[in-house]
Formats: sequence, structure tokens, C-alpha cells
Amino acid sequence: MFLINILLVDDHTLFAGSLSIALDEYDEIAHFYSTQDIQSLQKMISDKSIDIVLMDINLGNLSDADGLEIAAGLLKENSAVKIVVLTGYDLPVYRHEAKKAGISGFLNKNISPDDLISSLIHVFRGGTCFPSENGDIIIEDLTSMEKKILRLISSGKTRKCVAGELYMSERTLSNHLQHIFGKLEVSSVVEAVTKAIQLGYISPIW
Repeated sequence: MFLINILLVDDHTLFAGSLSIALDEYDEIAHFYSTQDIQSLQKMISDKSIDIVLMDINLGNLSDADGLEIAAGLLKENSAVKIVVLTGYDLPVYRHEAKKAGISGFLNKNISPDDLISSLIHVFRGGTCFPSENGDIIIEDLTSMEKKILRLISSGKTRKCVAGELYMSERTLSNHLQHIFGKLEVSSVVEAVTKAIQLGYISPIW
């Protein structure tokens, strides 16, 4: 039997404790560690011989970067480690970004312990584990500027205010919006903001 060393990166201590208890009964898990120390992640992965990192997306006050950005950085420094996203933010754009970053799996926190173990074993053996995307259409990525424009518009700012805040002309802003409409396959600002929220590109302000 093989044994897996797991490291959980999550800002919720209660969740980390509950997961540790849930996985304790499985013989396949050699050691389960959890941490909120983002700066020491790479050292801990090395020191504890971590096989799989379970990474949440929203890390609260632990880091200015989200879990996907941190995971991508870890993989650049250590391509041998396997990373699985374990999150409640199960949105198409996050799954898409996870695959692009080379992450090995994307799982919802509602997963049962048995299914989690099966998924981790599959990843440990070199496989990948992503949810079915039936009905999910992965569209062309929005640029950081396009996301910024949508965030500003969703906050209630007028086109003139948005253009001024981004130091561009209203004509340039209109060109950006047309590109956004094409990528999201919509025809209005309201539709663009709504779809961007649904896909996870921007967060709702309510």
C-alpha cells in the first residue's frame, strides 16, 4: 500500500480540523498537515515530503493573492508536487484557470470523504480530477484590463468616469467593451456584467 502526505492550505481553522478528523481513518493517508503560513509553503512541502497540496481559492486575509495564483507559483518552483483545489467557489472560470496553471484537480468542499480519498489516490498515481463541465462553455479569457473595466462598471460608475479613472478616452473604452461583448457573447453592458459575475471573472458587489 502507498502512503500519501497531504498539506491543506485554508484560512478556516475549523474546516482544517474537521478534514483532519475525517481523513484520519483512511490508511492511504500517511500524514495530514494544514497551514496558514503562505510564506513558508515551499519549505514545508520540502521538509514534510508533501505529495499533494490541497489549496482553497479564497484565502481571506492570509494573502493578497488567491489560491490559484499561489498554486501556479508553487508549480513553477516545484513541478513535482501535485496540487488539488478544494473550494466552495466552483465556477467555470476557476476550473479553466486551474487547468491552465497545471493543477491536478479541482474539487468542491461538499465532496464526501470517500470520494475525496478516491480523487487523491487518482491524482497521486498521476491522473487529474476535474468535475464534469457539461453545459459549461469556456470562453476566451478576459484580460486584466477588461476585468477592471467590468468591475468599475458593476460598481455603478459611468463610462465617462471609468474612462477617466483608467486614463483612456471614451472611444478606447468603447473598443474595450466591444472586445468584451465578443468574448462573452453578449450585446450590452448589463449582460456583460451579469455573465462575468456568473463565470467568476468579477465578484458581485451586493
